[in-house]
Amino acid sequence: MTTGSQIAWDDTVLPFQLDASGIRGRVARLDGVLDQILEQHAYPSVIEALVAETTVLTALIGQAIKLRWKLSLQVRGNGPARLIATDYYGPSKDGEPARIRAYASYDADRLDPSASPFSQIGEGYFAVMIDQGEGTVPYQGFTPIAGGSLAACAETYFAQSEQIPSRFALAFGESVEPGRPLHWRAGGVMLQHMPAVGGVAAEAGSGEGGLLTHADILGGAESEDWNRANVLLDTVEELEMIGPSLAPTDLLIRLFHEESPRVFDAQPVRFGCSCSADKVRSTMSIYSQKDISKMTNDAGVVTADCQFCGAHYELDPKTLGFEGTVAKGLAGK
Repeated sequence: MTTGSQIAWDDTVLPFQLDASGIRGRVARLDGVLDQILEQHAYPSVIEALVAETTVLTALIGQAIKLRWKLSLQVRGNGPARLIATDYYGPSKDGEPARIRAYASYDADRLDPSASPFSQIGEGYFAVMIDQGEGTVPYQGFTPIAGGSLAACAETYFAQSEQIPSRFALAFGESVEPGRPLHWRAGGVMLQHMPAVGGVAAEAGSGEGGLLTHADILGGAESEDWNRANVLLDTVEELEMIGPSLAPTDLLIRLFHEESPRVFDAQPVRFGCSCSADKVRSTMSIYSQKDISKMTNDAGVVTADCQFCGAHYELDPKTLGFEGTVAKGLAGK
């Protein structure tokens, strides 16, 4: 049975603020959008778990940033899970949903299904990339794979790159509900201590490998507020984050009623891919016609598949490469 609460909150990110402690946050619930992302591929369950964790992290972080275009997360490692990549596109207009997509690259022969998903990444880095669109310089921030989870990597990123204490509590897995086939659900809560005006930048960290933690950034009453909010978040249960029976607003009251929680408008999130034939042509504009001829199959076309959504493109080689791009441009004048 599908409840009205479930319908209202699935595939949304709810911003909130704890007025008593100077902390902001987000609650995310992903259902259909996560299923759409994963059904594009036949990933092993260990890779599905990594994609699910990265996707819910992306939804939380993307909604927390004043985004005019795109935020991307990339997890790269030397283990069998080589790459997890996600893109979050902010709404182009008020009232429109944000769009999210994700994919993974992995070495199936090296995967260990009995091991933890995080251990399959190995050594590498966690990257956050922000592109605000035409006329801006894209931003990139990196932190090493450490801490035992991708959520811990995200916390380290914000401490190192933004000096903003952050905490992520995530839950994800395959859900069994009456009347529905087995499907993936994910949820999470994000907390961030709002930065103080004129704060002093920390240089040395007390965390793993000298990385910064909240203790290196906050002091006094701010540290007490942060620790208290984290103790309260520690009481959250996985089913409370995933749902579908408990609304995010009720979850916030259950966790933080003494911190004066205040909620704002929820942001809907949908699966969406930005691929197109024109973008494929643009990507191939760096190649010469000689290079393009080597990519042309026996049917006389160049094919390309989108790694995110699986869209298949068949293109005329005469319209590809820098010679084809120039010719196409002249023909349109």
